[in-house]
Amino acid sequence: MKKLLIVIDYQNDFVSGSLGFDQAVNLEEHLVSLINTYHENNDDVIFTLDTHQENYLDTQEGQKLPIVHCVENTDGWQLYGKVRDLAKDDKKILKNTFGSLELGNYLKNKDYQEITLVGVVSNICVISNAIIVKAALPEAKITVDYQGIASNDETLQQKALDILKNLQIDIIGC
Repeated sequence: MKKLLIVIDYQNDFVSGSLGFDQAVNLEEHLVSLINTYHENNDDVIFTLDTHQENYLDTQEGQKLPIVHCVENTDGWQLYGKVRDLAKDDKKILKNTFGSLELGNYLKNKDYQEITLVGVVSNICVISNAIIVKAALPEAKITVDYQGIASNDETLQQKALDILKNLQIDIIGC
């Protein structure tokens, strides 16, 4: 049975940069362990990369969140810490908004039976992509690993998890 791990936006700017927060830093060892396990089992790992351009502040998102982050090919855009080295041979999907339509389109013709999502920010990009994954592969077992997600707002994270449960996405590691 082929399994997939999707690591959402574990990039410098979300961990230690312009939008960084302590909870994101604390995910690193768990993510490293998960990625290594998937690699050892010959399962797949996909990384999404929040990707903006120099005109970020002129975009709708930039108007509502006027903090420049994840500008393509900058240090803030790169994957964080040890995760960066582990991701060298894995698929990367660049996305310019919260959810990735490209991710959904890529998955819809795949035969993954189990998909786990981890990363940041749980109540924005993780929830958005979990819903896209569910739409692409409605019969796959989709989980979010609680130990592998973080938000700078615990209340919003809990609300996001409640919504995911309601959408038949399992939360593990609580």
